[in-house]
Amino acid sequence: MSSRASLLAIAAAALLLSACGEEKVSTYRVPKENDAEPPMAAAGDGDAAAQTAPGAAMADTAVPTASGQDLAWQAPAQWTPKPAGAMRKATYVVPGGGGDAELSVTAFPGDVGGELMNVNRWRGQLGIAPLRPEELEASVSRLEANGLKFAVVELASQGGPDGKAMMGAIVPVAGSTWFFKMTGPGPSVRAAKTAFLEFLRTVHAP
Repeated sequence: MSSRASLLAIAAAALLLSACGEEKVSTYRVPKENDAEPPMAAAGDGDAAAQTAPGAAMADTAVPTASGQDLAWQAPAQWTPKPAGAMRKATYVVPGGGGDAELSVTAFPGDVGGELMNVNRWRGQLGIAPLRPEELEASVSRLEANGLKFAVVELASQGGPDGKAMMGAIVPVAGSTWFFKMTGPGPSVRAAKTAFLEFLRTVHAP
């Protein structure tokens, strides 16, 4: 083979190898992770509070449970409704001299573990030791209104009188369990205790 023919053969082989390398890179290109389609957003729960305009009253507004019966209530005029979120039936800002508290309303199918487990869950949120079963009754107040039976608890964190506090109520309704929970600075929650209990007495099935 002549020198010229040898050079042409080497050049052709080099071009062939180069073309194969380019094809390999394009064939195995992996798209970036953020190119993937984002997950579908969770659907809302259809709560009435989320559809209420800011500052509008939520008096006697029916709020559907996960299943079964609805509840309605009359909130104090000074409580400001705000968007509830996917997991809440309603949310209110409760003004107080020590800082605003917040009241949330949620509802779930079944007994959601029962009173003891849910009271202990709230206690854990404030850093309080859980109750034993025999201690539950002494730590819960009972309130009946409009055919509903509420288990009411009043809790305070270990951070002194100005620490975080909570007023909570649990009520079973037609196969679901509703939770009314007010949390915030201790002075504000204690100042709103009477209003919270009066609020519970307005809760009813339409």
